[in-house]
Amino acid sequence: MTSTSLSVFFAGIKNNYYKNFTILFLVIAFLNSCSADNKAKLDKLKKQKSEIETQIAALEDELKKTDTSSVNDKSTEVSVMPLATQFFKTFIEVQGRVDAEESVSLSSEMPGTINKINVSSGDNVFIGQVLAETDTRVIQQQLQDLETNYELAKQVFVKQENLWNQKIGTEIQFLQAKTTKESLEKKISMIQEQLKMSKIISPINGTVDGVNVKIGQPVFPGMAAISVVNFSKLKVKAEVAESYASKIKNGNEVLLVFPDMNDSVSSKVKYASRTINALSRTFAVEVALESKKEFHPNMVAKLKINDYQSSAPLIVIPIKFIQKTTNDSFVMIAENGKVVNKKISIGNQYNGNAEILSGLNAGDLLITQGYDLVYEGDKIIIKK
Repeated sequence: MTSTSLSVFFAGIKNNYYKNFTILFLVIAFLNSCSADNKAKLDKLKKQKSEIETQIAALEDELKKTDTSSVNDKSTEVSVMPLATQFFKTFIEVQGRVDAEESVSLSSEMPGTINKINVSSGDNVFIGQVLAETDTRVIQQQLQDLETNYELAKQVFVKQENLWNQKIGTEIQFLQAKTTKESLEKKISMIQEQLKMSKIISPINGTVDGVNVKIGQPVFPGMAAISVVNFSKLKVKAEVAESYASKIKNGNEVLLVFPDMNDSVSSKVKYASRTINALSRTFAVEVALESKKEFHPNMVAKLKINDYQSSAPLIVIPIKFIQKTTNDSFVMIAENGKVVNKKISIGNQYNGNAEILSGLNAGDLLITQGYDLVYEGDKIIIKK
């Protein structure tokens, strides 16, 4: 084969190669184009499927609410609560403590040494009773000397007075005798007052709550020696936030709860201070406490102060059974074997309950157990 023939031969092969390569490239591009189109179509169909499923679910839910003929064929078992009217009350809760109206810590009014104790802890005492005494031997001796001198001065004065009345003697002699007698009277009175100050005397009727001294122990003014408490006059004191100042008045009903005694007592506000503490921003409240039970001063008490009561009896229901829409509140009532939604108007709320101002009547059957499983118009069976 000549060189010219070979050149023609190889040129033909080269042309065929480029033609085949071009065809292959076009085929691959076509296949890639088809794959991209299919993927886009698949994504679009999946999106449409998701939207359709959402619409189907919404329509089924709507049908369940409205189409009672097809959805509510089966009855649902529920529990109900018959409604009745009652007064609705709200309370302010604070912590306080028991305090005695009359409680004193007594001490000697003058320095001395205890030489006599007349009472023990737990003894009942009365006003004016001497509870303890200090050593007064020196004062007693002074008093005896003064009394002796007084008797002499008194006799001299009587004689001088008789002479003066008879116009015998001088006026100076009479005045000296009178002055001496009166001076001794004042000194005797002062010594007797010192003797009284040497005794620890109860200023109230009550019970001895503690004896903090012993015989032979020195005492001085201000030293707590004997405590006396009148347990028949007790009260509960508490500090209340100033935000409640307009709601708490004298005479408000109060429930006193004593956690340590597992007991409670009903009472009333005896005194509500009108002065706000500048530091704590609170005001003082005092509540009378009956003395029939074993209450102790400084015992913790929980005060539930009634700050609101409805003017007339009305329907009161638990808040958890109230359902809400954008603008309204309603509850589910059982009527003639079916669920009925009743729109209500809510007033005050307290301790998980709400007063119903309108929408419900005494005797209505409020659906309680199962209220979250039924819709208006559903057939129901009331549990026995």
